[in-house]
Amino acid sequence: MRRRYERAEARRFTQRSRRRRMAWLVAGASVVGLVLVVLLAAYSPLLAVRTIAVEGTSRLDPAAVTTALGDQLGRPLALVDYGAIQSDLAQFPLVESYSVEARPPDTLAIKVVERRPVAVVQTATGFDLIDAAGVTVQQDAARIPGFPLLDLTGTQIGSPGFQAAASVLMSLPDALLGQVDRISGTTPDSVTFVMTGVGQRVVWGSAEQSELKAVILSKLIPTQDPARAVEYDVSSPQSPVVR
Repeated sequence: MRRRYERAEARRFTQRSRRRRMAWLVAGASVVGLVLVVLLAAYSPLLAVRTIAVEGTSRLDPAAVTTALGDQLGRPLALVDYGAIQSDLAQFPLVESYSVEARPPDTLAIKVVERRPVAVVQTATGFDLIDAAGVTVQQDAARIPGFPLLDLTGTQIGSPGFQAAASVLMSLPDALLGQVDRISGTTPDSVTFVMTGVGQRVVWGSAEQSELKAVILSKLIPTQDPARAVEYDVSSPQSPVVR
């Protein structure tokens, strides 16, 4: 009886082991099959890039960007060459940053963040339109309209004075920014600008408290005769002065 019982227990143990191995084999085969399906799908021509969508542009021509990225067409989405995309976009100075998104089955989306031009600077050959970092985004023989002229006398692009002047321009509301004809900043604490029209002058000082200074200046301007070349000093915003 004992021998018969031991043989029955051995058979049950063997059957459990076989079922366990079979379950592991089936699970492993399923995982391998799933991986193969995913790989085949990812690298399949059915998921190749057929459309390049360029988003977020305003000054930049999206068609030009699409043309520059044309070497990505026909590539499987999983094999998109991100290094080549970086090189292709480097030829567009207006591109500050970008992101790439694969949208199956066949679309590659490029989301662009453009540089924001803030001023023009005069050069030996004409005028450069630059952003707050001093990167040139456009060049022209004539002064580019719609932007203040940044006077670099006594300073240079990238200097503390330049950075202060650029920061002030970035902080101004559009209504006030549109009235600035030219700006200078030889030091971080000596930002001044001249407004369009009769040339009313603004002593701004440093870039600190620029939002408050902009509010105060906006309230002072309507109190003065627009035909009179007055000077607004908001360098100490708590005690502004009109001369």
